[in-house]
Amino acid sequence: MRLFFLLAALFVSVSAFAAEPDELLDDPALEARAQDLDEHLRCVVCQSQSIAESNAPLAKDLRILVRERISQGDSDEEVIDYIVERYGDYVLLKPPVQGNTLFLWAFPAAALLLGAAGGFFFLRGSKKAIAASAPLSADDEDDVNRILKERG
Repeated sequence: MRLFFLLAALFVSVSAFAAEPDELLDDPALEARAQDLDEHLRCVVCQSQSIAESNAPLAKDLRILVRERISQGDSDEEVIDYIVERYGDYVLLKPPVQGNTLFLWAFPAAALLLGAAGGFFFLRGSKKAIAASAPLSADDEDDVNRILKERG
């Protein structure tokens, strides 16, 4: 059983990084920087994965580009700026809050508030409908009382 969990953990940790051996830098410090940057950049094909997690060809190209820029001596900020210049703010997994990305940040909260407001008004309206329903007629009350006596 321990072997199973060990192999499962190994499989998960290996599959978490999609960087292939031909992409890796020889210097471990530079490769660590590259892997950190890979975690902050979105695969524009997969959209919900970082380029570190994605096996898409474009993600591979971006990983190679990150490593090329690091090898040329760019700082982390310069690498990010270069890629954002080419692909826009959407390539960042956490885009900055600014005019063109405000929708990305505000939509979840707005959707939650609209859903809560809709639920409130729906429940409020259903209570009014119940309260506004006509009272039972005498025959209906007799039928209800008869059924309750039969069951009780």
